[in-house]
Amino acid sequence: MQIRSQLNRLIQRACERANILVDRVQVNEASKVAFGDYQFNGAMALAKSLKKKPRDIAQSIVDAIEDNDILEYVEIAGPGFINLHLSNNWLSTNIKNIVQDRRLGIVAKENPSKVVVDYSGPNMAKQMHVGHLRSTIIGDSLANLFTFLGDDVIRQNHIGDWGTQFGMLIAYLEELGEGGEGSLKDLEEFYKRAKQRFDEDENFANKSREYVVKLQGGDVRCLHLWENFIDKSLSHCEDVYSKLNIKLSREDVKAESSYNDDLANIVNDLEAKGLLKESQGAKVVFIEAEENPLIIQKSDGGFLYATTDLAAIRFRASKLGANRISYVVDARQAEHFKQIFSVAKMAGYVSEDVKLEHVSFGMMLDKSGRPFKTRDGGTVKLIDLLEEAVERAKGAISKRDSYEQEELEKVAEIIGIGAVKYSDLSINRESNYIFDWDKMLSLEGNTSLYQQYAYARIRSIFRKYNGKLEGDVILEEPQERLLALKLLQLEDTLYSSAKEAMPHYITSYLYELSTLFMKFYETCPILREDTPENIRQSRLILAQITANTLRLALDILGIKVLERI
Repeated sequence: MQIRSQLNRLIQRACERANILVDRVQVNEASKVAFGDYQFNGAMALAKSLKKKPRDIAQSIVDAIEDNDILEYVEIAGPGFINLHLSNNWLSTNIKNIVQDRRLGIVAKENPSKVVVDYSGPNMAKQMHVGHLRSTIIGDSLANLFTFLGDDVIRQNHIGDWGTQFGMLIAYLEELGEGGEGSLKDLEEFYKRAKQRFDEDENFANKSREYVVKLQGGDVRCLHLWENFIDKSLSHCEDVYSKLNIKLSREDVKAESSYNDDLANIVNDLEAKGLLKESQGAKVVFIEAEENPLIIQKSDGGFLYATTDLAAIRFRASKLGANRISYVVDARQAEHFKQIFSVAKMAGYVSEDVKLEHVSFGMMLDKSGRPFKTRDGGTVKLIDLLEEAVERAKGAISKRDSYEQEELEKVAEIIGIGAVKYSDLSINRESNYIFDWDKMLSLEGNTSLYQQYAYARIRSIFRKYNGKLEGDVILEEPQERLLALKLLQLEDTLYSSAKEAMPHYITSYLYELSTLFMKFYETCPILREDTPENIRQSRLILAQITANTLRLALDILGIKVLERI
């Protein structure tokens, strides 16, 4: 239930009844408990236009609020803040209504969008490295979130599978002769050796370029070898996706090569629309207020990423019918996407109501603030990083408890992978991300393990109590009320996160929820013998919904929970 939307409508109607014109009412959560549950601070902004004191305006709004069951009382504070206190009865009723609801009262959208989420984008003929981690994790969590809220989501893995590098790889494989395909087991090493040959031997480089022409011309042998490279590469990617609990599959792959036949059409179309100009032999589009034009075709006739991206946008809007296209790509590509989106609109490839967004993210850095590398300065393979996460998780949990080997492996996998994902998602994606093993595997602070521990603690309560949940929710203690309110704020959190493509809104909510539950657990006895049965039932319901909320929100983030830790 979207509490803010209900309160916004209530205040909007009050303004109308008080003959106060306001463009948009925005109620926010109160910053302190003393200020109520929510606040409306719009009276100050209206003072100048209405030529009245903010407090008088606030009083007019409060006097015009219609009878309702959501508010217990309303008060005016300071120069004109309107503090809104929710009714305990309303909170109790709504909490009780969701205890058996697997969606926790969150109804899917009535008017869903068709959303394309472009993410991960690994390089073919190489193994995935840490540079692909953030796009993969952030993109998948957003795709999960949009899906949960009812949107029709199309995941797109825009892989680079075309170009000079493949001519180089094919040439090297041919040079190795029979048995050469066996060396593809280590794609990274194979690529390095081929690149070394390309850089050092001009004849080999020329041969590689010839193979590119053959590949683009449909040579059967070249196509066979090219497909083998792609298949091996995708197998490596699938190992990583499986370990990370990422929902990308082969069906979601939409490679650069799939747009190849449309690139000349894009150039011709832009030319026909009078958008193309010539600059130093290249064909470009000049964008208003932009100093540098967008290059569409090079002077030698070659196409660029921009050409492919425009073809992709046109395909996604016209063929897939998308009305929101989200590109989860690092912040260094901001200018590229700004230009691409502008040209797509200028060319009419998307209508004005289609939302094109660059979901940018910062760099992944080590604790010293430098780009994350191996000790010898090389690129960290993603699969190696994930395996290290599991090993470190084994060490962390073994210090606290003893496990049978099979259980240890299972628990460490969930905790280690969850730690890597949650740590990334717990910060504003636009910020650079400091990768810190100790911090992400800590039981303190906003970590995955803290959330998983809170969930496991609740499950331990229900292993001791296996009776039915019945009765009313009674909110007598402050910690009971605070927990109930936070539980009912989940829907607002999810919708805000989806609207702004900010997964850290969810992790911040989870941290606040888990912290509130821990305080509730300490101050409000549940199974203690002297706890009255009606109070016990009420607190069990709060605990059950907390567990359900943790599990649901973590599932959206692609993180698993544990019944016991």
